[in-house]
Amino acid sequence: MALSARDIAIIDFERTWWLEPGPKEQAIRVQLGLSPARYYQLLNHLIDRPEAHEYDPLVVRRLRRLRERRRRARFEGRSAGQPPRR
Repeated sequence: MALSARDIAIIDFERTWWLEPGPKEQAIRVQLGLSPARYYQLLNHLIDRPEAHEYDPLVVRRLRRLRERRRRARFEGRSAGQPPRR
């Protein structure tokens, strides 16, 4: 299944959102017309798709690493920015 125009827009946004002035949530609403919650739902599903990886492997791998780091931190009971417990 090919990526939709919205899927491509989400990946492109993740590649460059920090260049936009203001908070990321505001840019999501303005540029994509989505609530931040819906945006992150779509993004989470999108980065699991092989087509997304083919379109932009660097962005998709970075997002997968961040997601895994956050999941691991939740499981270990710490914030994602803290070092692991030893």
